Amino acid sequence: MTRKAIYCVLLTIFLSYLASLLGLNFKQLVATTVFLGIVCSTLFFWELRLSFGLIGLTILMLFGLLDVPHLIEFASLDVVLFLIGMMIVVGFLEERKFFEYVIERLMTLVGKDATKLTVVMLITSFISAALVDEVTSILFMCSTTLHLTRRYRLDPKPFILMLVFCTNIGSSATVVGNPIGVLIALRGGFTFMDFLRWAAPIALVSLAAAIFFCLFFFRKSIKALQHEMKKEEKSPVQLESISKKNLRLCWSLFLGTILLLVFHHQLEEWIHLEKNTLLLGIPLAAAGIALILSGVQARELAEKRVDWWTLTFFLALFAKVGTLKYTGVTQVVAERLAEVAHGNYTFLLSGVIWSSGLLSAFLDNVLAVAVFAPILADLKALGLHTVPLWWGMLFGCAFGGNMTIIGSTANIVAAGLIERRKEGRFGFMEWVIPGTMIVILTLVLATLLVYLQIPLMPR
Repeated sequence: MTRKAIYCVLLTIFLSYLASLLGLNFKQLVATTVFLGIVCSTLFFWELRLSFGLIGLTILMLFGLLDVPHLIEFASLDVVLFLIGMMIVVGFLEERKFFEYVIERLMTLVGKDATKLTVVMLITSFISAALVDEVTSILFMCSTTLHLTRRYRLDPKPFILMLVFCTNIGSSATVVGNPIGVLIALRGGFTFMDFLRWAAPIALVSLAAAIFFCLFFFRKSIKALQHEMKKEEKSPVQLESISKKNLRLCWSLFLGTILLLVFHHQLEEWIHLEKNTLLLGIPLAAAGIALILSGVQARELAEKRVDWWTLTFFLALFAKVGTLKYTGVTQVVAERLAEVAHGNYTFLLSGVIWSSGLLSAFLDNVLAVAVFAPILADLKALGLHTVPLWWGMLFGCAFGGNMTIIGSTANIVAAGLIERRKEGRFGFMEWVIPGTMIVILTLVLATLLVYLQIPLMPR
């Protein structure tokens, strides 16, 4: 613990020194140092992240860098409310075994072909992450996979890694796939249809590349699964029982929520609402319906299925990032980026994609977006075309999260699930080697595809 604390302090000092080279004034340097200190503390002591977040807010207020009105303004309550609504809906569906039913129904159609089964699971991970969210996707996909590998006495880690990679890629395809999508939609002014037009095609191409990579890199594990499956006569999955009434109810709530989110922009124009009003309103209404349908269990649903720990951490995180904008740090960074680019937009785009990817890999993708979003806003104020940069940042943060075990929430959830069920533990290099390969492959594709579409993107 003492050694980790020393490393944390030294890293904070080093990063603060690098930040001072940007030409920050005293207040900006203090705000940056506090922010970096909290980030480093979170990295070294992940289980205590909320405590560091709350302490960081207190320090900022003591230095006069943040007051209560601006704390409320910067806390991104709209994003948090969106996540609360979706977590309640997803929790309602999970408790009725809806996702398990869908996954297992798909798997019964595959038969005893291990390669085909693996591909179906990876595609399902992509789709479920895009339609629901990465955390929910990885939870029920990991549970299904652990059931499968336990049945055949196989090491689950290679299969979990494949699922995580495709889940993170799928989370970039729609606005609801990841908290970073919500943040980008609300801060960049994008709709669900914008994501389907600009993000989903690139995510699909990246998925295809990721599947080919996984089939090659993890071919020994897939071959072992094939060998074990051939030895057993029974189907590898047993369908979960679910009543027809519950199934119809779940399908109605699930499809209704997704379809309304897809067409929220058209509905807003039809009833003359401000942009993205229904992007927030629809999850809240769906959550309200789920609570009504839960009856006496409504309170338990809201208390247990909403990740209040993480959401409170997000509030503290967003407020601290807002302080960087309030003190002018993000504007200084934006000006330096513009200077370094020297009018070379290709260099700027590549820099945003790859630097956000690296930040995601070592600090978490939500944090990376929270840091870069105000920088892009300042670049727009300088007159730059920022729409390609927003999409580049989306892919950088979503795909870059595949590199390390702390790169995204889905990674942490998957690793924790294996440990809790005593199925093993990931080594650092065991994740980083395939993770780095998949990040390079998918980010090269994303960079190229975003660049080629720049002339088509609206200003």
